[in-house]
Parts: sequence; structure tokens; C-alpha cells
Amino acid sequence: MKQNVIENIVKNDLCIGCGICAAMCPHKALLMKFNEYGEYNPVMEGNCSSNCDLCMSVCPFNDGNKNETVLGTELYKDIKNMKYRFETGYYLDSYVGYSNEFRQTSASGGMATWLLTTLIQKDIVDHVICVTPNNDPEKLFKFEICDDVDSILKSSGSAYYPVEMSDVIQRMLNNPGRYAITGLPCFLKGLRLAGQKNRKLREMITVTIGLVCGQIKSKHYTTYLSTLANAGGKLQKVNFRGKSPDKPASNFYFSCINETGAEGKVFWNEGVSEAFVNRWFTPNACSFCDDVFAELTDVVFMDAWLPEYSKDSKGTSLMLVRSPDILDLVQKAMDNEEIDISTISVDKVIQSQAGVLDLKRKQLSYRLYLAGKKVLIAPAKRVNPAKNIGFLNKKEVELKMKMQEESKHLSLGKTQIVDARSIIDTMTPSMRRIKHLRLIRRLALPLRVIKKYTNKAEINNE
Repeated sequence: MKQNVIENIVKNDLCIGCGICAAMCPHKALLMKFNEYGEYNPVMEGNCSSNCDLCMSVCPFNDGNKNETVLGTELYKDIKNMKYRFETGYYLDSYVGYSNEFRQTSASGGMATWLLTTLIQKDIVDHVICVTPNNDPEKLFKFEICDDVDSILKSSGSAYYPVEMSDVIQRMLNNPGRYAITGLPCFLKGLRLAGQKNRKLREMITVTIGLVCGQIKSKHYTTYLSTLANAGGKLQKVNFRGKSPDKPASNFYFSCINETGAEGKVFWNEGVSEAFVNRWFTPNACSFCDDVFAELTDVVFMDAWLPEYSKDSKGTSLMLVRSPDILDLVQKAMDNEEIDISTISVDKVIQSQAGVLDLKRKQLSYRLYLAGKKVLIAPAKRVNPAKNIGFLNKKEVELKMKMQEESKHLSLGKTQIVDARSIIDTMTPSMRRIKHLRLIRRLALPLRVIKKYTNKAEINNE
């Protein structure tokens, strides 16, 4: 019997919940549902052929499939003036800036919204697929097909909430046209793999737009933040990236409205960062991702987390462009002053995502080592398992893995009310230890610098 995602991916806790397997299953045997941890997984709802392994061939976490470097080379290597960095994958050019028209209503500089609306307005695509708010407290966001600018604008902003693509892919295949699609690196890798198996899908998706991602979150992350904001219960509306004119862009806020009309608001520095940075409510599959810059997309957007931009409360976007057509579109818009952007070195782009790169490269190598030591199933990645990443780094990885697992069980099955206080109390010892580790690291750095220059001076004196 051939492999399937239920036995090989879901049961090994490697499913990211993208839904592409369910969309592509020729027997319609898979259905996407929330599991007890608030994460999407496929479940078997029909009869699966023992001779079919299509679901495995489109899964982004099946290590039997091509990795991002191989797929990226097939897509982009032969394009004129294409460059390559191991950190970013292929790219033509990089930019920083914003769209004055969409900046205020977007998570960062509004450049992704500008591109999506431009693609529709200039008749480059017929439809745009993106994540949009959904009027259902059990499913607050979903992928939707947008056919006009107004529907795209309603989808503007970030959603740290689980979504899946099975329904929207099936609808797309039944509605021919030219599509642009936005998504996270793993989702769009799955779509690239699916396109290799389905020519119609491959030809219909004419533009892919990626978003830099450090991790996704379960439903319980949103529930936790709502209780932290004193507006728990069934939620009607949430905003993950609100901007305040008196605060830097990095200190954005989460806000929500529940079914009784109660409103809540909590800033990044007031507790949101604890849950996000320490990987609470993060699916296990995210622990085995090494794609930071959505390497298989025609253009990728991210926040400009650089000192010279992050203090601007309005937000600023960075983007890497891989498609000549998108590059031409951007350059013409620059010349016509439709957008306020300029080129920026790829080194600066890499610097802006230094934390995510450390997470998905150095820390990943140690997580792979731990998985091997525990005889756990883990996908092969482009970094090798490594034991020696430094004592302080190792302990921080271990503590975050512990909190990641604890958060799942503390919120088990609690779709409406999560006791924020009890979760914080449980996590506090681990967070204190991480704080101490970072203090030791900061104190050790000057000592290393002094030692380095002392040794150099001694050599010169000799």
C-alpha cells in the first residue's frame, strides 16, 4: 500500500494544515477539520485507493518531495540577471518603502495590497486569492477569491489564525481564469508541488505572492489574546496588527470584539510578544521549516524590521522580486510615483529577518538533532542536524520547545475560553530562564570582544 498523509504526516505531527492534499485528492477522501489543539488536519472521510499517493506528492512536509532550492532552481535559475543567496533563494532586486494609499490600513507599508489591486486594475489577473475575515466565530478567517478592488481591501492586514486551501482550490479549478495567490512559504510550496501534478492548476496560477513567516498559530492563540485583552468568549471580529500613531510600528496591538459587543485591546509589549516569540500555540510542523523568504514565489513581502524604519508608526514594507513581469510593474510605478519605494541591498533585507533566519537555520539544526535523538520522524531539511550551536542557544531552544508543547495541552479543546493567567503562570519559570540566558549572553559579549582584542594586541607585541 502506498503512503498517505494521514499515516505519514498527520500521525507524526508534521501537518501544517494547508489543505492542498484534500483539494487534490482524486477520490475526495480527505476533509479538513480542526483537531483538538485548534489546528487544521485532513481526516479520512471516504475511500482511499491503495495505489494512490497524490496527497503525499503535494505535501510540503513530505521529505520525499523536492526541496525549495531544487524547485526554485527549476523556476528561476534561467531568468536573466537572476541572483541567488542561500538565505533568500533567487531574486532579481529588493526594495523598501510603502504605498501612501494603502499604508494606514495594512499591517506594514501596504505594498502587498498595492500589488494585488494593481494586478486586478491592469487586467493582469482575473482573480486574487487571499485570506479574508469570515463571519463565523468558529472560523474567523478563510481563503477567498476576490474579483475586485473592494474585496481585496477587505482582506488587507495580517491574520495569525489557521486557514486552509482545499475549498478555494477546488472552486478555482471549476472557475477557469488567471489567478494571483497570496500565502505563506509552506502553503505556496505545496501549490508548486501540486502544479507539477496538475497542469491546469499550474497554468491558472499566474502570480504567486509570498509573506515572510516565522510560524503560524492555532485557533487557541487568538482565544488566548482575547482573554488577555479582557474580551474572551465567542469572537466576532479580530485585528492582529493595529497601528497607533504614538507607538513604533513594532509595538502594534491586537484588538477584538466578542458576541456581546465587548471590545478588547492589548499591545505587543503588553503580553502578545510573550506568546508569539516563545512559540505558544505553534504547530509542530513549524519547527521543521527552513524557508524564510517564500523562495518559490514571484515576489515576497515582509516588515522592514530595521532600526531606520521600525520606529515609524505607519509601517514600512520590504520586498524581494523574482518575476521579471512584477519587476517591470514595480519599476514603472516607481517612475510614475504611484508608490514611495527605493532599492535596498539584499544584505539589509537579510538583516531585517535575522531572528527568523536564526530560528529556521541554526536553531532548526538543533531541533533536527533532538528529533533524531528521540527517534522522532522529522523531514529532511537543507540544514543538517547539529548538536553544537552553543550552550545558551541550546537551552533557549529546549525551553521554547517545552512551552510550545505545554501551550497545546493547556488549551486542549478550549475553543472559547482560555485561562490566560494559568497559562502565564505555567510558562513563567521557562520565560525567566530564557531571560537569564539572554542576560548571560549580553554580559559575555563584551568579555569576548575584550579577549579578542587582547589576544590581537599580544600577537602584535610579539
